[in-house]
Amino acid sequence: MVCRAPCQTSTLRLSAICQRTRSKLDEVGDKFGIDVRYQSYEELLNDPNVHAVHINSPIPDHAAQTIAALKAGKHVACTVPMATSVEDCKTIVDLVKQTGLKYMMMETVVYAREFLFMKELYDKQDMEGWPGYWPGLPPMHYATHCVGPILGLTRGQAEYVSCFGSGTIDESMHSCYGSPYAVETTHIKFKDSDLSAHLYRSLFDVARQYRESFEVYGQKKSVEWPLIEDHPLVVHTAKKPEHEIPEEVQCPDYAHYLPEEIQLFTKGGVYGGESGEEHLSFTQGAGHGGSHPHLVYQFVKMLQSGVDSYPNAIESANITCTGILAHESALKGGEIVRLPEWTLR
Repeated sequence: MVCRAPCQTSTLRLSAICQRTRSKLDEVGDKFGIDVRYQSYEELLNDPNVHAVHINSPIPDHAAQTIAALKAGKHVACTVPMATSVEDCKTIVDLVKQTGLKYMMMETVVYAREFLFMKELYDKQDMEGWPGYWPGLPPMHYATHCVGPILGLTRGQAEYVSCFGSGTIDESMHSCYGSPYAVETTHIKFKDSDLSAHLYRSLFDVARQYRESFEVYGQKKSVEWPLIEDHPLVVHTAKKPEHEIPEEVQCPDYAHYLPEEIQLFTKGGVYGGESGEEHLSFTQGAGHGGSHPHLVYQFVKMLQSGVDSYPNAIESANITCTGILAHESALKGGEIVRLPEWTLR
């Protein structure tokens, strides 16, 4: 957990860190020169020098720790998902509204270089429109990496969903979350739009390389994510007469969107020891397609300017509840489930 507090200047500085394990806490603190260290989250929230927290805890803790931080008067950046229940998402949205504090769900894919490439095409009108808590997790409870870019491309909102479960995970995991599905497949209807999206997600017992990806199909151009990590994107361009020309395209980096001081972090991280940075998120480039410095920049910019960055609390709730309610739909045999009004702008 990382906390940031304002300096006397307009910049922000790293103020304190929190970690339950003392050895890990000291390892990080010593490496980055952070003197203020907490093993208790409650004590950290009582620190008047801490104005904002970045929550990186296990998924089941996200909602409770976010709610506690907002009640303590702290701005919040939280890794995905926002929560695992619709009720907790609403509590967070209500608290943000009541307190005037800022919240941002740190969804990596909507700042990954592949997303920024597709967003740039769209904006130019070239396209139209495993810790202990993991086993048994319903695929759609961790769907923000899929839902986020799908909605984020047009800044759209999910209005309702229909989802089917397919296949069965190992029976020993059924009791963890009451979910048997190996794959969940969802259709999302965009609000006030002729667009819809097809989304599928698997976490366990599927022989498939893990990838966070999406495809976009437009009238003039379509972009498909490679089936194998590190392969180039495939861009289809409509030509006359009626046929499409596919070509492989190496996705450019978007470090130029960032202040010069942090541009290097889109391609290299700050973590890892002598063995290097072997986790997939770092081999993708400084964390999930180079997104980490973009996320930090957007959160800091939001606190300094007072203008919400994407996704704010309501947008985060719409993205997260899409997955939660999709799983409910699967349990009901694909029944259409509408997103609550409070998740819509």
